[in-house]
Amino acid sequence: MELAGKVKWLDETKEYGSNGFRKREVVVTTEEQYPQHILVEFVQDKCDLLNAFQVGQNVKIGINLRGREWVNPQGETKYFNAIQGWKIEAGTAAANSEMPPIPPPAAFEPAKDAENEIEDDLPF
Repeated sequence: MELAGKVKWLDETKEYGSNGFRKREVVVTTEEQYPQHILVEFVQDKCDLLNAFQVGQNVKIGINLRGREWVNPQGETKYFNAIQGWKIEAGTAAANSEMPPIPPPAAFEPAKDAENEIEDDLPF
């Protein structure tokens, strides 16, 4: 899956626990009728991919959806989702438009060859 938009926020790389787990987050604002602010996390060696990007830049991000289950101390099961980035590249301002722009219509010229015209004998 891919996500395209403009970088709104770019966090620093953070390290968690004693095993050296690294995570870096970025928020991308989509450019559509109702813009969405999507948080994408990059983990481990993928954190370094964000070094070449800055706030305000248009990007296209390859993403995977991740989900996990957690049982709290009271025995209740909770579910969490995450959007994880694995690739990022510079995008264009209209990278996320759903359809390409429609070119202006060409001028209509009626047929000049009378042989190709079909007679219309319908009563209405």
